[in-house]
Amino acid sequence: MTGLVVRRLLVDMEKPIARHWCANDPFRTALFNALSMSFPFGEQFFIDSVRQGFQMLAPEQQDKFRAEMQGFIGQEATHRRLHALYNGHLEKLGLVNEWAPRAQERLKLMQGQDPRHWLGITAANEHFTAILADYLLHNGDLLGDQDPRLATLWLWHSAEESEHKATAFDLYQALGGSHDWRIKWMRRVTVFFLLDAMRQTVLNLRRDGTLWKWGTWTSAVHTLFGRRGLVRLTFKPWREYFQRDFHPRQQDSGASLRWLREHSDQYVPVGG
Repeated sequence: MTGLVVRRLLVDMEKPIARHWCANDPFRTALFNALSMSFPFGEQFFIDSVRQGFQMLAPEQQDKFRAEMQGFIGQEATHRRLHALYNGHLEKLGLVNEWAPRAQERLKLMQGQDPRHWLGITAANEHFTAILADYLLHNGDLLGDQDPRLATLWLWHSAEESEHKATAFDLYQALGGSHDWRIKWMRRVTVFFLLDAMRQTVLNLRRDGTLWKWGTWTSAVHTLFGRRGLVRLTFKPWREYFQRDFHPRQQDSGASLRWLREHSDQYVPVGG
């Protein structure tokens, strides 16, 4: 295992966010805003899951995982803080976060469960964020140039998600988590993630007043299913998770490494 560097992103999240900050595209803006709404709660869940899993390890295993666990928690806590600031601006635009409260209600069902189930859920979600991250790092121009600050936030976040994509997975494996449950949780997470993302995106568009505009749904089709469509380009890496011998490091992380190397002026390392 290796240590993960915690970085302080050099962006000003106090400045307001434009109504259609993502390339002046209502659908893409609504989709990214929806994803941001899920992060503060979701990343706290991931932190708690990894921390619980780490505490179940034997002392000699803890020594192996300690540096990476600490880096994972530091990175996710930084993501949580910045997206909480981002989401505060969305509230001022009149958007309402229904994703986080709904996920919080589902979490109540997990209280008292074996921590390996928490890790199985986290590993599945981390796979989703890793493949979305890799997609963004290869298609960063889709974020537009209207708000370079938010484009940097999304690409930095993507680079770090790719960087720590194996942490929860490796902990799950080290604790003897079964392949069958890993697959069951991925199936369940897929359903909840896609339904929640679609529902929150539609809600954002409705409050924005652009839900029934033709251009919104033209953009939706292109964004999701076009030549560089999100669904089209992430389906294969998503499906690979179901292979018995799958490991997140089998999927290339080169785009993450390149972004961090080429944009080192955008952040300050604060730990490792």
